Amino acid sequence: MLKYNVRGENIEVTDALRSYVEKRLKKLEKYFDLNQDIIAHVNLKVYRDRTAKVEVTIPLPYLVLRAEETTDDMYRSIDFVSEKLERQIRKYKTRVNRKTREKGIGDFFVEGAEEEAQEKETREFTIVRNKQIGLKPMSPEEAILQMNMLEHDFFVFQDAETNGTSVVYRRNDGHYGLIETK
Repeated sequence: MLKYNVRGENIEVTDALRSYVEKRLKKLEKYFDLNQDIIAHVNLKVYRDRTAKVEVTIPLPYLVLRAEETTDDMYRSIDFVSEKLERQIRKYKTRVNRKTREKGIGDFFVEGAEEEAQEKETREFTIVRNKQIGLKPMSPEEAILQMNMLEHDFFVFQDAETNGTSVVYRRNDGHYGLIETK
């Protein structure tokens, strides 16, 4: 059974909002074997500039489904998040589930994959370009400058301090992130 944990930040979760969230996420139930309890954690946020952010996390064994969306309308954000989750579920159902069924993930998804969705998901991971790069030793700050100069969203480089391969990337909030290898 799909259960809902709906919370609000800077917004009161009204019965209308709660029922709309449940109505939109109820469409996902057809993908799950509901003999086991599954909890969807929904976080609704409203910012000062009146933008509405919806975050939904559905933890499963060996897998966490998560989606978030920010728009100027709470109901539209809920719609977009439910669509993103449905795409994620179809992707796992047609692709990952096939390979990891013996680990227990298959117990959560209902059998009978859509062939059309499977073909689309297979095409989605087609590599259309292969590129080789030489990693230059530099600091993360230099890497960010290089990334911005190239107008990319991420940049792979060799950290001059650790000699390890690292990645800097641009976050949705406008700040930067750093991924370091061990």
